[in-house]
This record gives sequence, structure tokens and C-alpha cells, in this order.
Amino acid sequence: MTPQPLTELRATDTSPTWWRQAVVYQIYPRSFADGNGDGIGDIPGILSRVDYLAELGIDAVWLSPFYPSALADGGYDVADYRDVDPRLGTLADFDAMTAALHARGIRVVVDIVPNHTSDLHVWFQEALVAGRGSAARERYIFREGAGPDGAEPPTDWTAAFGGSAWERVADGQWYLHSFAIEQPDLNWSNPEVREDFLRTLRFWSDRGVDGFRIDVAHMLTKDLSEPLPSTAELAALPVDGNHPLLDRDDVHEIYAEWRRVFDSYDPPRTAVAEAWVASDRVPKYASPESLGQSFNFDLLRAGFDAQEFRDIVTQNIALAARSGSSSTWVLSNHDVFRHATRYALPMPEVEGPVPNRHGGGWAESGADESVIDRPGGIRRARAATLFLLGLPGSAYLYQGEELGLHEVAEIPADQRQDPTFFRTNQEQYGRDGCRVPLPWTASGPSYGFGDGSAHLPQPAWFADSAVEVEEGDSDSTLWLYRRALALRSELQSEERLEWIETGRPDVLHFVRPGGWHVVTNFGTEPYALPGGDVLLASGTADAAGIVPGETTVWLRAE
Repeated sequence: MTPQPLTELRATDTSPTWWRQAVVYQIYPRSFADGNGDGIGDIPGILSRVDYLAELGIDAVWLSPFYPSALADGGYDVADYRDVDPRLGTLADFDAMTAALHARGIRVVVDIVPNHTSDLHVWFQEALVAGRGSAARERYIFREGAGPDGAEPPTDWTAAFGGSAWERVADGQWYLHSFAIEQPDLNWSNPEVREDFLRTLRFWSDRGVDGFRIDVAHMLTKDLSEPLPSTAELAALPVDGNHPLLDRDDVHEIYAEWRRVFDSYDPPRTAVAEAWVASDRVPKYASPESLGQSFNFDLLRAGFDAQEFRDIVTQNIALAARSGSSSTWVLSNHDVFRHATRYALPMPEVEGPVPNRHGGGWAESGADESVIDRPGGIRRARAATLFLLGLPGSAYLYQGEELGLHEVAEIPADQRQDPTFFRTNQEQYGRDGCRVPLPWTASGPSYGFGDGSAHLPQPAWFADSAVEVEEGDSDSTLWLYRRALALRSELQSEERLEWIETGRPDVLHFVRPGGWHVVTNFGTEPYALPGGDVLLASGTADAAGIVPGETTVWLRAE
């Protein structure tokens, strides 16, 4: 069956809580669809694929940055927060895309990058010219250097992409960049910075944007009182709300201002924090007085393991209850290995969950295909996805996971773009492998992505996972996602679940209100289902109700 497009009623729904159990599809614009054949995905490309998005059955799209940018960090180096990169289109194109998505009942969430700007932003260019002590430099974090002539960085801090976190300018001062050199950190103690971002939030809200994803939401405010601590001193400090650089309590004064802007609209605009913080700190970001929701990345970092999944779900539902928000669930995004590949790699010999736990160093070690179990990775990914989509809360999907795409490791050094690759002397491959443009057709110069070559090279095996191929195969991963999202919209109700004991440590079973049962066999031995009608399975459940290993089944109770 083909899932029906969202109804007109849903398209005009103004419920302020639409986000609580929404399915949000992340689009990395430069790699989704190329409308003009220049090799870079763009807003017209997204507009050309809105019917595909409607058929998928999502509730909202989240657009990674589409603003003017030199692409020092994939668009997260923003030169102008209130415009569209000319290579990606115009504001009129954005308005047309938003209208087309809204007409199909799909809401629009955009990325806001408030910790830093591009070094090409007009403010930073003014700061370079204005010099020491100027109002322009007060918008950023400038310091004098260490040593008798100030030729050494103010501290020994390291940037997230490698190298020093400080860069010297022509007159001898240094500026802080927590990420790439081209991403100078803003000074959030400056009232002008705060007011300008309120203007940005209103600008996009007035254009019909429904919500915002806040990049590194835990890093904005900083206490840079002299003397500045060393890296070792920072590491010894607790991250408890008073750390000089991370997860400070005063960041929520900013978000309280933002919340007043969000709530001035009808319906209120939503927000979700990308906040890599300790679990007990998450509710602060997810509270209704702050951003209202915060990403939960725990499943993204977990192995395909029943106990890990159960512990993570239990903990995060409890955290959501503390904040009054709903939890978020995610298995892949633009910053990590695709989960089909994580689950295809051997587990490292470690205790407890760690980032990219399934073979996290695979790409860096040369992408040895002899260690990757592609069929097993897809099988586990499908099972994990169906488990995730059965949970209460909102689900965030990353473009291409509905095709079962694997990580692309075979990218030549001269075609890589991620600053991590260059700032670590090519020792770490970075995130290019999950940002390769999507395959829409089985042939063509960029597999239907556009009329010419794509900005990152696509492997030959993309042809087998192209949209046109999977649309013709009722057993494909694309059809699994379409069926699952159509069913989910019918079955989803109250935000709670009850665990049912299975008698096996490798099998999880929970039931949602209304008799919707989700059973996942994380092991390899078959498992006998309880009674009920099978609604959907990630693999094959036979007529006798036997679930093979690494499979999830949705049931309706008898």
C-alpha cells in the first residue's frame, strides 16, 4: 500500500504541541537534491522533492544551514543569518519551499548557529579593521597573547576540529574559535549580540518557520575572567552550571528571552537543543521556560544491544517527565557514522556505551571491506529503526537512512571537505562519509541528484539504493519506512509505554496505549511472538509467529 499524503486538516493544524511525537526528517541541503546542476544541493532541489517527503509520511523537515557561507564547516560558518546562500537559492525560493511543505502538512525547522559566526560575517570583518578596545571587537572574544611579546596563544585550549582554539590577527590580538579558525566565537555577554539573534528568530518566524534547532546550545555563555584556566585546570572542574566554558546556568537567561519570542507567535514556535551535557542537565534545556526540547543522543552512541536500549529508553522517558517535554530519538545525523554501517562493524572490546561503538575507527583505518557485514548492518538498522519509531516522543530521521544507506568511506583526500580531516593532518576522516549526496536514480552523472557531478563523490554501490530502485521493491528499506510512518500516525497516542518481560535478555517487548506492541529480537536465536495480529516487521515473521534474530515486529493485541 502507498501511504496517503497528509490531509488538509493536518496541514492547517495549529496545535502548539505538534512536536511532542512528531517525525522530523533532517535535510542537509547541499546533499539532498541539486536543482540547477552545479553539483550542490539547493532550495529548488528540495522543492522538487516535496512529494517524496509527503509520501514518506514525515511531520516536519529540519534544514541544516542554508545561509551564506564559505563552507569552512559545511555551512555552520554563517556569514549572514537572515539570507539564503546564493548557490542554494533566494529568499523567494525559501518561501516557495515553505509554502509547498506546509500545503502537504509538513512543518519547517531551521538550524540556528549562535555560538560563532563565519569570519566573513560583516561583524567580524568590522572587528578586524576596528582594532583593540573597539565596540566591534566586543561582539567576539579577543584577548592579548601570552609571553613577553604576546606571540603565544592566551591559553593551551584545543579547538574541536584540532589545533589551537586561538588565532592571531594582524595587530597581534587573538580571537577564540571553539571549532574551525573560520568560526570566531561570539561574546554572549554583549547586548548587541543578544538583540541581533532575537531579530533573526523573528525574521524566520515571520516567514513561516515553525521551529528551530539550536547548534551547540550548551556553549554560548562563557566566564573568561582572568586568569584564564589551562586545559588541565578546565578538565578538573565539574560541569555543574558554573564551568567557565560549558553548560553554564546563565545560558538559560538567553533562552528565556528566546522563549518569549517563540511564545509571541500563534502557534508558538518550537525549539530543540543540541546540548551535549550530562543526563541530569538535559531537563534544563527541555523545560518550557527554556528551549522546550533537547536532543537525546544515547541511542546514537549505543551498540545493538537489548539492555543498552532498554536502559536508555527508561532513563530518557524519566528525564522527559522531569522537564515536562517529550524525549527525542535519533540513530543517525550529519555528524556521525550512518547507523547501517555502525551496526555492520564488529564491536570493540570495551565496557559500556561509547561513541560510534560499532567500529568507530573503521573509516580512519582505511575502510577495510573485509570487516563490514553489510547485510547484517541493514538488518540491524531496520530493526533498530522500527524499535525507535514505536517509542513515545519525537523521532528524528537523517536523509538517506530511509534508503538504508551506508557510510561512504572511499573519498579521495583531495575531495574531502570536513575541517576535521585537515586540522588533524588527515588522521581523522571526519563527517564527509554521511554527507554524500543522495541517489535518486540508478544511473546518471550523480544518480539523479542533479544534472552534473556531485560535490562529494558517490560510490557505484549507490545505484542499488537509489530511490527509483527501492520504490519498485516492496521489501525495500524505503517501503519499510513509508509503511512504518503511516502506521505510526494511526497508532500513536499517549506518551507512555509498559515493558513486558520476555524471559530472554536479548529480546525487548513494550506495549503502548491502545494495544500497540513492539517486540525486538536483538539476538540471533528465533523468538516466539505473543498472540496478536502482525502489523509490520523489519524482517520476516513466519506464519507460526516466530521472529528471527535481529528483527522488530509491531503487533496489535488480540
